[in-house]
Amino acid sequence: MSTKHARRTKEQLARRVAADIFDGACVNLGIGMPTLVANHLPAGIEVVLHSENGILGMGPAPPAGEEDYDLINAGKQPVTLLPGGAFFHHADSFAMMRGGHIDICVLGAFQVSARGDLANWSTGEPGAIPAVGGAMDLATGARQTWVMMDLLAKDGSSKIVERCSYPLTGIGCVKRVYTDLATFACTPEGLRLVDVVEGLNVAALERLLPVPLLPPA
Repeated sequence: MSTKHARRTKEQLARRVAADIFDGACVNLGIGMPTLVANHLPAGIEVVLHSENGILGMGPAPPAGEEDYDLINAGKQPVTLLPGGAFFHHADSFAMMRGGHIDICVLGAFQVSARGDLANWSTGEPGAIPAVGGAMDLATGARQTWVMMDLLAKDGSSKIVERCSYPLTGIGCVKRVYTDLATFACTPEGLRLVDVVEGLNVAALERLLPVPLLPPA
């Protein structure tokens, strides 16, 4: 089956990531696609959303026309604040990140290696604008680092690689990779399949990857 008929949409991917977040978790959602996860957190659980510019207790995105641009996340997107939420100096926010107080961070990526190396701040190309932000602090400080991205780059190559060719953000930090085609776990033994979208068989998925794929645990 052609992969173009089997991809998760961005919203479906956000829902898949949100389904794995546990009750009581403190979670940082990186700039870009990861911010969509806030709109799909399961009902009945408490998840405390953190932003590196100094917010705890964010809610879903505000309805159109109700944005408050004095209340924004690190990507300058308007957010909502749940009862009990707070905002504070970004130095305190980074102390939370570096001190291991974030349970899960969800980041985008240019490349992830099979063993969990992360490259998400620069392609290394001449003239590329570096955009590391708080990614290095999150990748190494969070108890779990998850990546949310399309599996394939625009040129059709896999973003999951044997070894990252782009400048690294962190080494061995990524535990899970959520993509539009499948979910993977990065382990010391290599890349392990967690699930695959309906209609895409494992053999077809393996042909897209430049690394061996371990079966689900």
